[in-house]
Amino acid sequence: MVVNLSEQHSLISNWVSELRDTEVQQDRMRFRSNLERIAEVIGYEISKTMPWEEKEITTPLGISKCRVLAQQPVLATILRAGLAMHSGVLKYFDRADNAFISAYRKHNPDGSFDIHMEYMSCPEIENRIVIISDPMIATGSSLVKSIEFLKAEGAIKELHIVCAIACTVGIEYVTRAFPKATIWCGDVDDEITAKGYIVPGLGDAGDLAFGAKLQG
Repeated sequence: MVVNLSEQHSLISNWVSELRDTEVQQDRMRFRSNLERIAEVIGYEISKTMPWEEKEITTPLGISKCRVLAQQPVLATILRAGLAMHSGVLKYFDRADNAFISAYRKHNPDGSFDIHMEYMSCPEIENRIVIISDPMIATGSSLVKSIEFLKAEGAIKELHIVCAIACTVGIEYVTRAFPKATIWCGDVDDEITAKGYIVPGLGDAGDLAFGAKLQG
């Protein structure tokens, strides 16, 4: 399932417009903040779908029966571009366990690229809800490989994918690999370049958030 949160006007569509704007992009702090805010709203929306249990809470004046999460999720992200959105989701699921995956594109002279997986720090994920953040789903290749890397550690009960902008090609690739996953998008674009950049997109989210890198 794909949820495009820009299909109806909300603050998310305002934040996405700023993410795309070349003038606003000069402010790295605002760029990171907009990624975080989009992820926070998506985290809230995801929480509505999660199982809960009733718990008795002692107040200064009595007992209140409250609905609370039945289980904390695992929050995962792909270094480094996903850190800002991961931070936004973590603000809402502040007791969640966390997983971090190192994945990057190694570009070849012919314009193609390979995806290298180098490192993962992961808690127990067997039969747990996993929420993975990646600001851009372009081809979807690095995201699929990262999720497969995670799944090697245990069977995931439920998978949610959080992104700012996704491309229809990438969405199709991800949903073929994980048909039961829910993809939550700030917006969806239809075009992608030969080098795997979304059009109109917003550019390189990692560079805009944290500065240009030397690697290709």
